[in-house]
Amino acid sequence: MIASHDIDDKVTQLLELAREKFGVRAKTLDKAMRKLGRRVPSRLHRQAEVISAAQKLGGNPKLMVQVDGDAVGCAFAEIKAHLSSVDVRERRIDRLLDVLGSISFNLIALTALLIVFLRWQGVL
Repeated sequence: MIASHDIDDKVTQLLELAREKFGVRAKTLDKAMRKLGRRVPSRLHRQAEVISAAQKLGGNPKLMVQVDGDAVGCAFAEIKAHLSSVDVRERRIDRLLDVLGSISFNLIALTALLIVFLRWQGVL
């Protein structure tokens, strides 16, 4: 059986990792996962639901018997492994390259449209 303070400690660790890797400043795991959104896989959202359900039952000792400690431990390990593997520098570089790619595509499309317009007008 898992204790409620163990679950709270695990949630605190996950919130710290989310803050460190993604800059998410949330007080609960549910809010943190909502803010992370599509930046993490959907299986992590399901694992976070397991942990938050266990945390909700943690206030009542009789209901803590219903919590599957192995499932909570497995969910915590999976989320922690994924968040630990995220490289902040690589995420920033990818975001910058996405923006530069969009801008360059728009400039190429604008240039092509300008050439088509100038040919249509007989200037070129």
